[in-house]
Amino acid sequence: MHIRLLGGIEVVSAGGQPLHFATRKTSLLFAALVLAGPKGLRREKVAAMLWTDSGEQQARNSLRQALVDIRRLFPSTGNEAIRIEGNADTIWLVANDNEADIWIFDRNCQADDGASLAAAADLYRGDLLDGLPSPGEIDEWLAPLRANYTRKALDLAERLSLLPELGEREEQACERLAERLVTSDPCAEQAHRALIRVFRRHGRTNDAFRQFLACKEALKRELGVEPEEATRALIERIEAPMELKGSIADYGQPEAELSRLEAKAPRPVVSVPEKPSIAVLPFQNMSGDAEQEYFTDGVVEEITTALSHVSWLFVIARNSAFAYKGQAVDITRVARELGVRYVLEGSVRKAGSRLRVAGQLIEASAGVNLWADRFEGDVSEVFELQDLVASSVIGAISPRLEQAEMARAKRKPTESLDAYDHYLRGMASLYRWTREGLEEALPQFYRAIQLDPDFAAAEGAAAWCYFWRMANGWMTDRQKETAEVSRLVGDVAIAGKDDAVALAFSGLALGYVTGDYEAGSALADRALVLNPNCAAAWSASGCLKACHDDPDIAIEHMSRARRLSPLDPLTFFMQTFTAFAHFVAGRYDAAWPLAEAASRAQPYYLTGLRVAAASNAMAGRRDAASRHIARSLELDPQLKLSNLKHRVGQIRPEYFAKYVEALRLAGLPE
Repeated sequence: MHIRLLGGIEVVSAGGQPLHFATRKTSLLFAALVLAGPKGLRREKVAAMLWTDSGEQQARNSLRQALVDIRRLFPSTGNEAIRIEGNADTIWLVANDNEADIWIFDRNCQADDGASLAAAADLYRGDLLDGLPSPGEIDEWLAPLRANYTRKALDLAERLSLLPELGEREEQACERLAERLVTSDPCAEQAHRALIRVFRRHGRTNDAFRQFLACKEALKRELGVEPEEATRALIERIEAPMELKGSIADYGQPEAELSRLEAKAPRPVVSVPEKPSIAVLPFQNMSGDAEQEYFTDGVVEEITTALSHVSWLFVIARNSAFAYKGQAVDITRVARELGVRYVLEGSVRKAGSRLRVAGQLIEASAGVNLWADRFEGDVSEVFELQDLVASSVIGAISPRLEQAEMARAKRKPTESLDAYDHYLRGMASLYRWTREGLEEALPQFYRAIQLDPDFAAAEGAAAWCYFWRMANGWMTDRQKETAEVSRLVGDVAIAGKDDAVALAFSGLALGYVTGDYEAGSALADRALVLNPNCAAAWSASGCLKACHDDPDIAIEHMSRARRLSPLDPLTFFMQTFTAFAHFVAGRYDAAWPLAEAASRAQPYYLTGLRVAAASNAMAGRRDAASRHIARSLELDPQLKLSNLKHRVGQIRPEYFAKYVEALRLAGLPE
């Protein structure tokens, strides 16, 4: 690793010597290229961001000189070099995926094992580009990225502290990270909670109470609020040490405070529906500015409206949820009274001209935090920020809700399964991405359709299974299976006209398996009209456009899907078809890193392996291309150039010809 952006900027040569950029703006340009990754930056945009006060021609000249300075620091030494590449419109950084701390940090944050999470924690030395001043427009571009990495670090500290088995290595990493975060922001409750949990594990109750009091004092001093209930719950069963009882006297024992809350007259309990259900509670206005109430309520209304477009989700009406406005609520009690399984809550804080919106998704019965994030923007862009928060929340929590529902369905006894449970079990099997998983998934979907003949989601998922069967060379009767895709998609078009995900899956299967691109794209477009925040619809549209249409539009649609659902289980699929779009556009050095990332994330996905082989071959990386071909043949021994069309579908003829030539160059047999 030679590039560090977390906690400041630090770049070293292959020999370990520090490298220094000629100017601060050159440093910012290099950092921006690292952050932009393979998609790169438009020359016009980055010139305007960095050289705001210069004329257009002067800004372009300054950008050109800065690129020359960067290239001097990284003389080409072959495939291992860090280098800048570009075309007339775009510039991007080419480097191995272990060169930058943020790339390794992001990758490890997606893991589930303690060792990877601890490694990510050690990489977080502080805020993104901490201490590097930036001019106005580039700062506006960096601000959401900086906030995003801070949020990831907070989530990481909490995830580490919640591991069922916390080894010494993981515990130390968690404690160091949480302490860094608290030092940077004394109001970071997630970091305080992580430290309290670490102290409790070792019976360090004094330290746990001191940490709680430090959190309480910072929140009171900086924001005029009390700790969240999740923080209070961590100490409610611990007896306060004698020397600290005076310090919490003005706060009251948590048990007593909870008792007072529960003593209020309870509302009637409502039964929880079988389909996943959610209530969006009124967000707290932490700014103390009454004028921000309209914004706070507007965010909740936007999120509630957007969630109501998700057909498989039961959403409590705004008026019912707003009955809790201004109250200190117990999430479990609210969920019981509204009859929902999940609760989304949040807050809005104003600091100067900036607004910060935070939210968290909770599975009420278990008290488990499934997701948390925060967003920042300028008060002058209040409505744009509302839209950003709403779309980001929907994109982020939809896959989390689906994963939680899959886990719930797995726990149910087989004899009590309904159509929706069979659908969820099918999705859980499909998401293993193996042949065995697919063979288990299809019967579950067909059983769901048998129980509910109008279950469009199950029909769309079944059609999607045939997409995967074709892509991986698992079809046994192409004619029969292609006809079945047409039948299933026809049913979805009738029964699922309001189900964006079912339409997206169906459109993708129809376009890829039958070759009817126009009809498949029409279904994906209808899905996007129904729900513009549906990541599945954007990725389906992107895939079809990569195979049949404009590669740049495909990349844009895939990028939108990734932004809406950054932790999506289908990230490898999005990476693969983004890589394929770069491949058909001739940007091979942008294609192969994405395809290889997809293959590492899902080593059994043959399309990813084939795209990695083709991209590497055209980029002159023959050894890497050969390795991917060897892995492809290991998984699909019958694969040849002569039967490739039975794996890749009816893609655009010139794209297919280019693909064949690249795979021939990579070593795929005739």
